[in-house]
Amino acid sequence: MKKEKIDEMEQPIEEQETGQQPEQAAENEQESAASAEATPTAEEQLEKAQERIAELEDKNLRMMAEFDNYRRRTNKEKLELMATAGERIFKEMLPLVDDFERAIAATDDEGVKLIYQKFLSFLDKNDVHPIETEDADFNTDEHEAVTTFAAGEDKKGKVIDCTQKGYKLGEKVIRFAKVVVGE
Repeated sequence: MKKEKIDEMEQPIEEQETGQQPEQAAENEQESAASAEATPTAEEQLEKAQERIAELEDKNLRMMAEFDNYRRRTNKEKLELMATAGERIFKEMLPLVDDFERAIAATDDEGVKLIYQKFLSFLDKNDVHPIETEDADFNTDEHEAVTTFAAGEDKKGKVIDCTQKGYKLGEKVIRFAKVVVGE
């Protein structure tokens, strides 16, 4: 045991403290310095965490905006569907209105007039309205020109006669008015 103590005393101080050769101690110091450089400091970790938080907040805002746009779009589509849900039914009722008008023109029956007025009231309550054609400018968004008629300069581009009434459901044309246009 004394021999071991003597051997230990003969070793350099560095070797005694670490139990390593001086070359190994230098290598270990370099490795610990490299690992210290590889390990991020608290400031670097904080900076990375803040960047990650900012990235996640941005992603969250984008997702919320995307969802809000989706919700608005679907609500708008639902409203449009509800507003025009009866469009096909109303389109199929319009020939009945035409028949009532022909019956009223042919006869003077008060019962037919009463039913016609109730029918028009029903359409009005459901936001179905006739397209104005009397003394109106020809408008391709609402009118369909059946023919043209030489009517002079003051009637050029104006509706002269309506051969079939047009109707709108809200702001949407469900049947174009068939008209004669002056040229």
